[in-house]
Amino acid sequence: MHPNKFPSKQPGQSHTKQKNIVEKLAAAIAMHQKGQLDQAVALYKEILRTEPRHFDALQLLATASAQQANFTDAVGLFDQALAVNARHTVTLYNRGNVLRSLGRQEDALESYDKAIKGNPNYVDALYNRGNVLCDLSRPSEALGSYDRVLKINPLFPAAFNNRGNALRDLQDFEGALASYDMALKLKPDNADALSNRGQMLRKLGHHMQAMESYDRALSIKPDHVEALHNRGNALCDMKRYQEALRSYDLALKVRSNHAEALNGRGAALQALMRHQEALESFDLALQINSGHVEALGNRGNALRDLKRHQEALKSYQQALEIRPDFAEANLNEGLCRLSTGDWAAGWEKYEWRWEQPSTLYKPRGLAQPLWLGKEPLRGKTVLLHSEQGLGDTIQFCRYAKQVSDLGATVLLEVQSPLKNLLKELEGVAALFSRGEPLPHFDYHCPLLSLPLAFRTTESTISGSPYVRSGREKQTTWKSRLNQSGKKNVGLVWSGNVQHQNDQNRSISLDKFSALTDGPAAYYCLQKELRPQDQGLLAQTSNIHFFGETLEDFSDTAALIDLMDLVITVDTSVAHLAGAMGKPAWILLPFNSDWRWLLNRNDSPWYHSVKLFRQPTVGDWDTVLAQVELELSHCL
Repeated sequence: MHPNKFPSKQPGQSHTKQKNIVEKLAAAIAMHQKGQLDQAVALYKEILRTEPRHFDALQLLATASAQQANFTDAVGLFDQALAVNARHTVTLYNRGNVLRSLGRQEDALESYDKAIKGNPNYVDALYNRGNVLCDLSRPSEALGSYDRVLKINPLFPAAFNNRGNALRDLQDFEGALASYDMALKLKPDNADALSNRGQMLRKLGHHMQAMESYDRALSIKPDHVEALHNRGNALCDMKRYQEALRSYDLALKVRSNHAEALNGRGAALQALMRHQEALESFDLALQINSGHVEALGNRGNALRDLKRHQEALKSYQQALEIRPDFAEANLNEGLCRLSTGDWAAGWEKYEWRWEQPSTLYKPRGLAQPLWLGKEPLRGKTVLLHSEQGLGDTIQFCRYAKQVSDLGATVLLEVQSPLKNLLKELEGVAALFSRGEPLPHFDYHCPLLSLPLAFRTTESTISGSPYVRSGREKQTTWKSRLNQSGKKNVGLVWSGNVQHQNDQNRSISLDKFSALTDGPAAYYCLQKELRPQDQGLLAQTSNIHFFGETLEDFSDTAALIDLMDLVITVDTSVAHLAGAMGKPAWILLPFNSDWRWLLNRNDSPWYHSVKLFRQPTVGDWDTVLAQVELELSHCL
């Protein structure tokens, strides 16, 4: 607020009366400046009883009322002052500030605009105009207001900081970063700018630099709640969930009702497989802000991970009532429906994967139209292309024959490790590795959209084998196996460490190796080992490891063909064994991937597999004990 320190003379007053008012006003201003607001307010009101239209008393009383957080009274008093002097720019500016405090952003904007009309170079009014435009989600206009501020005063660090916020909201992350850097050049100890700078560095993928920026902010202001919260987000990005949890907790110690920090905390707990605690954190966030769509979506995920799927669906639907185009909630609703067997709705919702920002789903941007089952294909050429992991490609390449049966020429593009494996896949006219030049085609379809295109239900799936290994490779690998006459058991205990669900689906070798005590020959079917497993495997004489001699999946398939049984966690080898019709036992986490459905030990996708499920979150011991018991009956 800018109180007018110099009283103006009111017309039509006697000299004595005016002198009395001037003296009272001077005393009130002195008290006001010393922070003695109650005494100042009393004197302003005394003046107004004598002279109800005294401009200075009105606008100064309004200012004092605002300082006492009596915002509604302050607006009324500013309006009375403006009835006396409608173009007083400071009063218009102060009125805008109070209206903004009341959440009346549009009215505040109008008041700032009137102040600026009276004084086009009114920097504070231009600055706060930019702030209220940011509040109204009008970042482009806010940017214009900040630029006007900086043209008048290029040494205004807060304007550079908030200009960065506007650019951030316009998705210009590089521009925002440059603006924050200018704010810090002018004021190196600006904790807000350091926190915001860290947020942009995180958006740009520079996580370590973001951490440095957050830490600098916290060295200046240890209780900077946004730096603590955003630091937690950066740590989650780096999968340092335990540290992230500590950062969120520190933010919540400063501000217990910080809904964003509670939401982030829940996400960290979920990644640590502490799903019930995550659910409680999301519920606390929603008590503070019932319309927090991200927390509603994350709450649905936590419920899904607790296998409370119907409750999860309600949470997703609540999020979508608020924001129908919320891609993550639409996709997760689809995954939830697929898990429960509601495939008709699930396949439709699964198409939302292309609309959300995860790096797992990357649209190809092909010029040819997408085929989802509506257009006739006779005489047409269709490109079917891989989109996610190797296991996904193996599972859904089965649809090539169905597309071919519609009269289409089928081109199949797959990851290079799968090319030799799939070269004889039925229905495929030409096979390509991803990145190879492609011939002309009329339509394209990502492999995991094919179930939607064919309106797949459980009854329409053939669980019969559709992938074969080559005889020549079988012969080569047979010569490398133990010739003792024992049964051959193939093992996979861990998958790709980069997989988003890896910590939930992989098992350490020290647990898994208990399965290898029986009278069989055991072979590791995974090509790569984690550092913690390498030393243990070197000391384990009864597991044969081939490593780099498994050049691609055609080698893995040949080796699988020579196994009597495959025991695997949920990886690409599980899909390959199933696609080949090989007996396979698949070990699944408590809430498994959607394709394995719920509460069953078989799969419609592969008739040869048997599923072993965790009874509670993280309980591999029970699963391995069941497998060990069943294995003892087979060998």
